[in-house]
Amino acid sequence: MGTHSRLQSPVQYLKGVGPRRAERFEKLGVRSGRDLLYHVPRRYEDATRVNRIGSLRPGDEATVIGEVVAKGVLPTRKRLRIFRAIVRDASGRIEVAWPGQPWLDRQISKGDLLLVTGSVGFFHGLQLRPREHTVLAREGERSDGGRVFPVYAATEGLSHRQIRNIIEDNLDPLIEEVAEREVFPAEWLESMRLPRLESALETLHRPKEIADVESATRRLAWEELFFLQLLHARARHEIRSRDPGHGMRSGSNLSTSFLDALPFRLTGAQQRAWTEIQADMEDDARMYRLLQGDVGSGKTVVAAAAMLKAVENGLQSVLMAPTELLAEQHGRTLNGLFETVGQRPRLLTGSVTGRERAEVLSGMADGSLPLVIGTHALFQEGVSFARPGLMVIDEQHRFGVSQRRALRDLGGSADMLVMSATPIPRSLALTLYGDLDLSVIDEMPPGRRPIRTGVRSYADRDAALSWIRGELAAGRQAYFVYPLIEESEVVEATAVNDAVTELRHLYPEFVVESVHGRMPPARKDETMRRFAAGEIALLVATTVIEVGIDVPNATVMVIEHAERFGLSQLHQLRGRVGRGAKQSWCVAFHSAEETPPRLRAFAATNDGFRLAREDLRLRGQGDLFGAQQHGAPELRFANLERDADLLEQARKRAREIVDTDPELSSRSHRALARELIDRHADREVLFAIG
Repeated sequence: MGTHSRLQSPVQYLKGVGPRRAERFEKLGVRSGRDLLYHVPRRYEDATRVNRIGSLRPGDEATVIGEVVAKGVLPTRKRLRIFRAIVRDASGRIEVAWPGQPWLDRQISKGDLLLVTGSVGFFHGLQLRPREHTVLAREGERSDGGRVFPVYAATEGLSHRQIRNIIEDNLDPLIEEVAEREVFPAEWLESMRLPRLESALETLHRPKEIADVESATRRLAWEELFFLQLLHARARHEIRSRDPGHGMRSGSNLSTSFLDALPFRLTGAQQRAWTEIQADMEDDARMYRLLQGDVGSGKTVVAAAAMLKAVENGLQSVLMAPTELLAEQHGRTLNGLFETVGQRPRLLTGSVTGRERAEVLSGMADGSLPLVIGTHALFQEGVSFARPGLMVIDEQHRFGVSQRRALRDLGGSADMLVMSATPIPRSLALTLYGDLDLSVIDEMPPGRRPIRTGVRSYADRDAALSWIRGELAAGRQAYFVYPLIEESEVVEATAVNDAVTELRHLYPEFVVESVHGRMPPARKDETMRRFAAGEIALLVATTVIEVGIDVPNATVMVIEHAERFGLSQLHQLRGRVGRGAKQSWCVAFHSAEETPPRLRAFAATNDGFRLAREDLRLRGQGDLFGAQQHGAPELRFANLERDADLLEQARKRAREIVDTDPELSSRSHRALARELIDRHADREVLFAIG
């Protein structure tokens, strides 16, 4: 057979498999010898602590080792055949019963030394009901004691015991081939106290102690994270090298004058982010950076300073928002901020037409218009920039990868700054957006009033609704948000419309309107404009308002069936209020018998990053990946909370390698290149590797 034949071989050709079992393995994602090797146990049955038979009592969980002194198959009235064995050690004997498994009579012999682990019951005497068993030794042989049993994910027609036997039959030759494919230098592994790959895989399939599993799992987590970061590093290098940056000059005037004229000082986190962005813009390589901060943390001010830095260097800046309403809001905000330095950005959205549109397009094309705020309208034919210097994308998770790439291409060699008001843990950010450099504003400006949050059961609903009437009567506004119960816009619209009917009955003196996914975008925007103008007192909505315009007079956020939302989403919804000087409240109703842990966490803090870490802990990274973006990487072995240290090291080492050998063409990196292609063959950034 060839050098890597067993690892690359279709699984059906491995010992004990065949075509029929191969079809069943396919359901588990196991198609090759390599896949079988990486089909590691989902849990373990620890049978290393052996109990004396004479000490057992009904209800015990026990592991015993003893000699089979009698055995046989017992038929029952219901035609269920039970295999039974009497097992004896120095302290006593016990019956072990396997209902419906008469074939064990051919596998277990009198005189065998048998290990059995399971629960102790009583049926005409003590009886052990096994979960796992194995023949440790045949008559006359000796054994070295207990075992750890691997338990594998299984499928119909392929039990975890059958999988265990197949893996055991093929493990040694597969491990032998893996030993020749170690791609990491010994000094790396030693510095991180990680085993070689073949040792890790053997430990996972044949652990001597449960404690051994942790180090072996970390080794697989390391290689998973490293190759993901190597992919990100390749993408980052491709962006930075294909289109060199502008290398803007430092110490210039507009941005400095703007910051000096602000009626407040930047927070420490804002200043840190601004320093990082400045350094990137002054570098000869193109900036591609994520600016992450909670709602109200001051990202816009930092982005505004960056836009002015491009302008003072004779270049153009554009800010792109996901909706017209947000673009209009940014226009008002930036016009106010830029008054002190005599700059006025122009708007380009689908609603900008006629002469005004022609003026904006002309100013962009000839360079006379340095500051533009836009939407998807920027992607339309005929849109061009004379000297693009900076592209800012707001609420980047609302744009797909293709849209981000289109904006990048539109901007030529322009620096890119993408902003997100969705706090996520650093480990998750590096995994999802590892091709970007990361700046985090994790500090709120002083004097900002925290939103008071109450989590209530529906038993308290009447009292809460009465209190809300008082807020509305005082001239305030409120949101009522309902979850999308099913993935159906029709159901969504029905749920919202029913709520509107109920609330109009409860509050006949106030204007109640709704927004939801089934509404035409123009009508949705018009309703939001009316709400912002104070014409609507109470707005019923689904999560379409999660990213929305600021309404300073809205002081109440009511979240219905809050147990159906994730923590990050709850926090985003809460951030729709508290935009003005008035005290704001969030009331989260739930229908659970007891307050769920994530709702208790939600009520305990307004810190979005703290909540994001808790969300990661409670929900797991799989759910969060799905919520963040389509096509996020699946992590089989790495846990972002547990392995954050490995992730940081993986990012550092991957960037160091790509900075010195971007094509991974040197002799020392060829094995890494092959492994990267094997793992991520569908990622287009790999095609340049040679």
